[in-house]
Amino acid sequence: MLQISPEQPDRRTLILDAAERCFVRSGFHQATMQAIASEAGMSAGNLYRYFPSKESLVEGLCERDRSEVAADFAAFEGARDFMAVFAALGRKHFEEEPREKAVLCLQIWAEATRSDRVGEVVSAFTRDIVDRLTTLLEAARDAGHIAPAMEPRAIARIVTTLADGLFVRRAIVPDFDAEAEIPPVLNLIGALVAGRITTAGCADAAAETTS
Repeated sequence: MLQISPEQPDRRTLILDAAERCFVRSGFHQATMQAIASEAGMSAGNLYRYFPSKESLVEGLCERDRSEVAADFAAFEGARDFMAVFAALGRKHFEEEPREKAVLCLQIWAEATRSDRVGEVVSAFTRDIVDRLTTLLEAARDAGHIAPAMEPRAIARIVTTLADGLFVRRAIVPDFDAEAEIPPVLNLIGALVAGRITTAGCADAAAETTS
């Protein structure tokens, strides 16, 4: 993973914001380092001091998102109304956040199919989300907030898959209606944590992908 100096964090933020706009507007391959530098209001040489490649920019974007996700998951700590927190996160990511965030995800996911380095970054990011969600679900199960027989990691992977699907629809459906699309997903998650839907077979698949 790229190690970046903590110096001038505002400049790094400026560059990452510029990269987001360029990737969304032009796509990963069409967005050149020169274009990103111009968008950030600096020379290409100065940009390379912070990020030597577009892959390193993806790493920077994912690390920034990882920090934001960590803050999101902090909202779960001690929460008794598990589904209310899920609903709040759903509104944030699929309604309040701009559509461009979802488009950026698709651009990075597409590049992950072509670049081993980007693929590793995306896989690590996904594993981190599943691990965090699994830990929270385990704590909720131990506290009696979800059905005791449910497998937390299996639920975590299902929730992640559902969220990925919403990101895709948010990006590609021009008239995406969060008020219509989010409630059925929340109902499904609610049925999972209540034990009304079996995760039989999912636990084995989850174990295989994390081994």
